[in-house]
Amino acid sequence: MFNKKKQPLIKSVIAEGSEITGNIRFTDGMHVDGVIIGNIRAADEAASILVISEIASITGEVIADHIIINGSVKGPIYARKMLELQPKARIEGDVEYAALEMHQGALITGQLRPILGEGEKPTLKLAANNQ
Repeated sequence: MFNKKKQPLIKSVIAEGSEITGNIRFTDGMHVDGVIIGNIRAADEAASILVISEIASITGEVIADHIIINGSVKGPIYARKMLELQPKARIEGDVEYAALEMHQGALITGQLRPILGEGEKPTLKLAANNQ
């Protein structure tokens, strides 16, 4: 699975207090603490990771290999390899994923659709809250 391979480095950061209007395309890894109104897309050629923190807000389509969300996303999400939903994740939009890990408290308003090859079953993991 994706987690057993070396993770791409976070090379881009959208800091808290930043607001970007427009589409973003990135390679490797990106961390978002600010506000983005527009689509975020990782390059298809290399492995990618996108981290959306609990103080971040995205309005637009989100596409990457490995997506970790603890903030707000309004729009469709396409996780080509893995989607991790942390406890404060709030999603309004349809979600497509190859593997899904969801913590207690995460909320999705939309449809969940696994990306499956022929004969595959979706990979789901509910993370226990140890607090």
